[in-house]
Amino acid sequence: MFERPRGGERAVLVSLCFQSRELSANCTGTDGDETLREFRELAVSAAAEPVGTVTGRRKAPESRLFVGSGKAEEIRQQVAESGAEVVLFNHALSPSQERNLERLLQCRVLDRTGLILDIFAQRARTHEGKLQVELAQLKHLSTRLIRGWTHLERQKGGIGLRGPGETQLETDRRLIGERMRQIHRKLQRVERQREQGRRGRKRAELPTLSLVGYTNAGKSTLFNALTDAEVYAADQLFATLDPTLRRIEMGPQQRPAVLADTVGFIRDLPHDLVAAFRSTLQETRDADVLLHVVDAANTERDETIVQVNEVLAEIEAEDVPQLLVYNKIDLLPDGQPRLDRDADGRPWRVWLSAVDGRGVELLHEALGELFAHARVARRIHLPAAATRLRARFYAFGAVQKETTGDNGECLLEVEMDRRDWDALAQHEDMRGVVWNDLGAATVDMDRTEADQYLAATAQAP
Repeated sequence: MFERPRGGERAVLVSLCFQSRELSANCTGTDGDETLREFRELAVSAAAEPVGTVTGRRKAPESRLFVGSGKAEEIRQQVAESGAEVVLFNHALSPSQERNLERLLQCRVLDRTGLILDIFAQRARTHEGKLQVELAQLKHLSTRLIRGWTHLERQKGGIGLRGPGETQLETDRRLIGERMRQIHRKLQRVERQREQGRRGRKRAELPTLSLVGYTNAGKSTLFNALTDAEVYAADQLFATLDPTLRRIEMGPQQRPAVLADTVGFIRDLPHDLVAAFRSTLQETRDADVLLHVVDAANTERDETIVQVNEVLAEIEAEDVPQLLVYNKIDLLPDGQPRLDRDADGRPWRVWLSAVDGRGVELLHEALGELFAHARVARRIHLPAAATRLRARFYAFGAVQKETTGDNGECLLEVEMDRRDWDALAQHEDMRGVVWNDLGAATVDMDRTEADQYLAATAQAP
């Protein structure tokens, strides 16, 4: 058994292709090149220096070494020739596979999950971000404790042969469990603070936009272009981890909104990491619109869109409306800013460059249209007895003007989110209430007509 090195930056990269798509991306043609290129960028982002690459194909992983004895020997030779200090696998390895590989290769072995966790540990800046990364690391480490205690005796079995190594492992498991419970309690307090902020924005009727997208698609650069902020942005994977919120003005009416910059996604994002960052990603799930930023110059951009949508489904944000933002058109030979619309004429996709600002005004235009459609402005005639319904409109903060008649009736002019209006329109108190869109002629109707009209307008786009 060897002593595990404390560090090392010279790395051999290992990336295999499997027939099962659940185990590996399609490695034919440019897909394999793109997968390997992204893995190399991950290694560089973790401050590693790639000195060799080993690729291959298998039907399925080998249970003991993951790669098979022949390929393991090829990796060992590559390590010896290059003087590598760590071997990085572009796959998830079991604890026993990592341990067996380290025995054979006589250097540290790190899988894709461990590599991404290492990058996150380097990039986390806020207290919450550091807690979330530490929680994910502890979950990952809890199954791999036995590897780190090669300098202590192993349990050999039999009376009187139990060494101190096993005692130390049990102590570490208990300490890790206690630390994870402490982190959970701290994160719960942070989440309560975030929830208070979300309730405050809702009371102020501030819509929320959330930037999502594949890592290194240019989200932070676009965030800076929209908000004049100075969020760290760099041409590297996971440059930004901690969420940042800023106020912006949308459309010609300069309507205020809150824009949130969140962590980037990547294929095979560790589940422990998604779970640890779930409270941060709550900003994404509660957003009114997701700005899905796509690297327009990436040949695999359609694949990255699928990967992002899979993560959104995992955090239960797949139903939040999206506006596709194709960024980096400055890297395209004929890249021109434009605004694409769907069959109903609504904004669907914006092509822009966050670096030089081309097309950013089209994004403002698209957001102004989306949120103008998402709100309704209406005039409502309430009888004197409808005090409970009147209170509901005030609770939403929707009343812009109120006029009271001689007979106690009141005329309300309201502006509110369409989904809030739809919820109120289905309420029993709205039966027989007369209302119309501001600027339109008042329509008087009996209860039956009112029911039909409310049902029709609630389904109207």
